[in-house]
Amino acid sequence: MQVFTAVVERCADTGLYVGFVPGFPGARTQGETLDELNMNLKEVIEMLLEGGAPKLEAEFVGTQTVMVTHTRRGN
Repeated sequence: MQVFTAVVERCADTGLYVGFVPGFPGARTQGETLDELNMNLKEVIEMLLEGGAPKLEAEFVGTQTVMVTHTRRGN
């Protein structure tokens, strides 16, 4: 069994959940619910693994919270 970390976003235009595995070309899909997205991600990853072990282009490290104070500049 292999474990992959997926990044999940919600599309503002469609309302769909979009998921992708960082560094794994082609490991990207969408779904109307998080459960559907998870099933679709499993299906896509399994399909991609049929050709052998993937050569990942990058390694997922994590996320960071970045705090920014925005001030407007006057003209």
